[in-house]
Amino acid sequence: MHPDTASATATALLPLVGGSANVTSVAHCMTRLRLGLADPSRVDEGALRALPGVLGVVVADGTYQVVLGPGVVARVTAAFQELLSHSTAEELAARGAELKEERRRRNATPLKTALRRVAAVFVPLIPALIGCGVLAGVNGLLVNAGWLPWLTPALAAVASGFMALIAVFVGHNTAKEFGGTPILGGAVAAIVVYPGVAKVTAFGVTLAPGQGGVLGALAAALLATYVEKWCRGRVPDTLDVLLTPTLTVLVAGLATLYGLMYAAGAVSSAIGTTANWLLATTGAFAGLVLGGLFLPLVMLGLHQALIPIHTTLIEQQGYTVLLPILAMAGAGQVGASLAVYVRLRHDTSLRTTIRSALPAGLLGVGEPLIYGVSLPLGRPFLTACVGGAAGGAFVGFFAMLGDRVGATAIGPSGWALFPLLAGNQGWGTLLAVYAGGLLTGYAVGFATTYVFGVTDRVRATV
Repeated sequence: MHPDTASATATALLPLVGGSANVTSVAHCMTRLRLGLADPSRVDEGALRALPGVLGVVVADGTYQVVLGPGVVARVTAAFQELLSHSTAEELAARGAELKEERRRRNATPLKTALRRVAAVFVPLIPALIGCGVLAGVNGLLVNAGWLPWLTPALAAVASGFMALIAVFVGHNTAKEFGGTPILGGAVAAIVVYPGVAKVTAFGVTLAPGQGGVLGALAAALLATYVEKWCRGRVPDTLDVLLTPTLTVLVAGLATLYGLMYAAGAVSSAIGTTANWLLATTGAFAGLVLGGLFLPLVMLGLHQALIPIHTTLIEQQGYTVLLPILAMAGAGQVGASLAVYVRLRHDTSLRTTIRSALPAGLLGVGEPLIYGVSLPLGRPFLTACVGGAAGGAFVGFFAMLGDRVGATAIGPSGWALFPLLAGNQGWGTLLAVYAGGLLTGYAVGFATTYVFGVTDRVRATV
């Protein structure tokens, strides 16, 4: 999207959501502009959905979410924030913390709040995970083919540097999200990856650099935040600048070395062992369940809570075996939408929506098809889940046979996941299994929707 187009979209969006005085917060994830609104009733939802570039609208977790698509959302968000920066001081005050906190208490359960905050720690890391994951995949291909041996060590360094220090970024974001000083969170989390921890013994076991991974970093920074807040309320102002950071790093650092790293390491190992065991012993069933339930998680915005699990698996094994299975949900959605397109051939408006949203769906961005097609119609959403379950079962079945397919990064799915594929087999096998899963998801999603998803009642709603 051209910068001028992003600015035009932001300018058109602002009055449709009630103007700057109605906006209490602005953020974005991979595909959605997330707005906190003082009064959601002031939104002109019909005009908002009809706005060019808007792929859907979602209300979840106390936020008003405008689906714009990957890449586009970052530019529109920047332009939107620029518009808000021109508000007066009085308008900014009117969007105070009281309204925001009131809405959060009213609309968010404790579980959703916890998942949202954990997701907020990891979502900003996704662009780096994608970039480094793609480079890692390219480097692996070059190494296996024996090409450009002078370049592959440099590519390996570029691709691996971020993952080697991801704990620091997790710590920084954790402290920022939970109200601490970000740099202190990063400082304590850095202990997890410091080589010198190999000289420390906890519970009779010598620690290893990186033990506990991102989970250990998350716990360490969270503890540091609470220690810092405790100190702020008790340390005299004249000594605060000296004692508070020192006590924060000391107390949280020692607790990390002599408890959190060991505990988080055990949890991380359990995650990897459980994932491998599930796929090796119940792969088809596990794939069916995961592929079938993922679309509802996307609909609720809870899929981002899986990011720590994916990241842990990537740290341990170099790839996450869960993402290719979960990606099958998008395939079922594509198949279901194609069936709706065929069955409702006289509905010009709906077919136009499907044509515009289908390319994004093929690349793994499911919100346009979910909110523009299957969910409003009802039953096609359920048959799309059936397609996702079938694709997941296909990939899980081959995992039972020993052909594990994973992804070196998180974020993309659908066709966009092909460059990130990795596993314990050759590139040809990985491509065949993943492509077979997609085709199965397309076919089953199409067939079940064609036969069961488009009823007379569905036709009456369009």
